[in-house]
Amino acid sequence: MPTTVERIHALMQRGRGPLWCFGFVVGLATGLGALAFAKLHRYWVATYWRRKVLRRAPRRRPTEEPGSDFKPIELKRSGSIVPGIEGLIGNTPLMRIASLSDLTGCEILGKAEYLNPGGSPKDRVALQIINEAEYNGLLVPNTGSWIFEGTVGSTGISLATLAKAKGYNCCIIVPDDVAEEKAMLLRSLGAVVQAVRPRGIVDPRHFVNEARARAQAWTPSENQPYARAFFADQFETEANFDAHYQNTGPEIWRQTGGRVDAFVSGAGTGGTLAGVSAYLKGVADPAAGPPPLTVAADPLGSGVYNRIHFGVMYNATEAEGTRRRHQVDTVVEGIGLNRLTHNLELGLDYIDTAIRVTDDEAVRMSRWLAAHDGLFLGSSSAVHCVAAVRTALRLKKQAPHPEDRPVVVTILADSGARHLSKFQNDAIMEARGLSVVDDISDILQETQELDQHPSSL
Repeated sequence: MPTTVERIHALMQRGRGPLWCFGFVVGLATGLGALAFAKLHRYWVATYWRRKVLRRAPRRRPTEEPGSDFKPIELKRSGSIVPGIEGLIGNTPLMRIASLSDLTGCEILGKAEYLNPGGSPKDRVALQIINEAEYNGLLVPNTGSWIFEGTVGSTGISLATLAKAKGYNCCIIVPDDVAEEKAMLLRSLGAVVQAVRPRGIVDPRHFVNEARARAQAWTPSENQPYARAFFADQFETEANFDAHYQNTGPEIWRQTGGRVDAFVSGAGTGGTLAGVSAYLKGVADPAAGPPPLTVAADPLGSGVYNRIHFGVMYNATEAEGTRRRHQVDTVVEGIGLNRLTHNLELGLDYIDTAIRVTDDEAVRMSRWLAAHDGLFLGSSSAVHCVAAVRTALRLKKQAPHPEDRPVVVTILADSGARHLSKFQNDAIMEARGLSVVDDISDILQETQELDQHPSSL
């Protein structure tokens, strides 16, 4: 059998050499061109999303000085009558957590998002999703239309709260190990609740995929021909990011008078962390000092910490490369991710670092806050507060003057009233080997330096 070289030599002998050379050059150019285009396309896509976020950024630092065109958000609860339950959403108080502030020598401020009518920051997201769907003609009120969503509770409660008020039906798919009081509340709000076994996101029976499939399979009845089915898609819709970029972030900036040294939040869908971080980074005046440090608070079983520090969305509780395990190794509900959602991706360039929080630390922090501040909070809020304390201590150590009091803002996302059957149940926590004493002395001893995300250096 002739070799490749012998075949080329034979072609040359028959006078086909120039044709072969031409074909070879064309093929080589095509291959190299395709490779270059693929790399250029990846660059274009990354640049597109970066510019899309930057286009949302304010052009100047907002001030309230004479002659400034900055107009702060109008308080909806400033003595006027609000338009229904949606008028109660947002403009939540920013409170000083006294015990943690005094112990750290910093100002640790909690934005009381659990005071939204649905009990969490997801009210903002649900309202934004529904409003955008109505604007785009995907939902029409009072036609018998249905909103479908897969959630561990909070977003479903927010959607159910707004659905009936705005003229929709609501179907919520939840994992069957969610706190029972959440499922009871959903049913009380008129939602149809269906529980499925917890599975990995790649499984078509995962609660999010199940909700999407049911929305796609739904058909209107003859009596309601104009009804529609809408999948809220909280993890991927940009309405989630926008709700916090356009509202939560500006509220925090206004409430602190523009003085924020650090912002701490977990990532359940990534919308709060990404949206607020992007806004605070964009609004800060470089001439006034470094922009706020943005910190992801990550519970056990989540891969966000590794994604921020090492660029890999992976947790040791998962089998390598399969991503099929659900989070059975944490008592925390509402935050933690094992996949890169679109909402989190929008804010990755604005998140500086991450702090991992154990279940034991979260439980003890929740008991401390109840005993010393009268704050009866849920699991995600407790994780946020642990990370806020560690961030505050490290910033205090780095402060140029001993009397400086860095300002750390975090999100109080959930009330303990929704965690009575699990996280706030001492017997259940002790059965899992967790301490329920109000002791955070080990957390207060945290003084190591902040590990910075490479993009922030």
